[in-house]
Amino acid sequence: MVKVLINGALGKMGKKVFEACASEDNVVAVCGVDRFCDFSNEKFPVYDSFESVKEDVDVVIDFSAPVTLKGLLDFCLNKNVNAVLCTTGYTEEDLSSIKNASEKVAIFRSANMSLGVNVLIDLVKKATVALAGYDIEIIEKHHNQKVDAPSGTALMLAQAVKEQDENKTFVFGRNGAVGKRDKNEIGIHAVRGGNIVGDHDVLFAGTNETVTISHQAFDRSVFAIGAVRASEYISSKKSGVYNMQNLVNND
Repeated sequence: MVKVLINGALGKMGKKVFEACASEDNVVAVCGVDRFCDFSNEKFPVYDSFESVKEDVDVVIDFSAPVTLKGLLDFCLNKNVNAVLCTTGYTEEDLSSIKNASEKVAIFRSANMSLGVNVLIDLVKKATVALAGYDIEIIEKHHNQKVDAPSGTALMLAQAVKEQDENKTFVFGRNGAVGKRDKNEIGIHAVRGGNIVGDHDVLFAGTNETVTISHQAFDRSVFAIGAVRASEYISSKKSGVYNMQNLVNND
């Protein structure tokens, strides 16, 4: 049985992760951490900091904010606990801290935990090669509470294109007299509104035809389920950085 601590336990995603754990036979949520902690019960204790955690934990699943990263990594290193990081908006310093921590514990990190999105990434790579010369634009849409832009998933998709064509450059939105579109641009655009869970479109625009590859998430549970599966996968790893491709390929 994999014993999970949910960081960001009281948030929308934290609650979805708790539900996903409850539906699995091999995973149990033993406690949570939330800096806005306002309740605790016998079945699922929630603490306002990692220092207060009393339970024995195998994996931390994190759907919170970058500000909690230091406390999370300190906890994992001190307790020899692995982590599934689903948060976006990390700085270069944050990424360096994650890499350093991965030398001692196993860290699973993905900007999008949906299995479908990771199929989308593979399709985008193939389309980039097959449709060489087409203009590529990425449009992502999220709810009005999302604090970072563009989404981590949009950046993953852009990077997938760049892996196939290293000459590509990222352009984040356009405004004013920007001139004609450069053939190597990848336009990346963010839309925020309502309660959109997460939509991503990758547009390949050629002469007289357009190909669009899309993914829509209708409920946050798809991300929670992916995170719980990742926790099972990462629980037996000793150290290193892993992602959804490792999970899908069972590397």
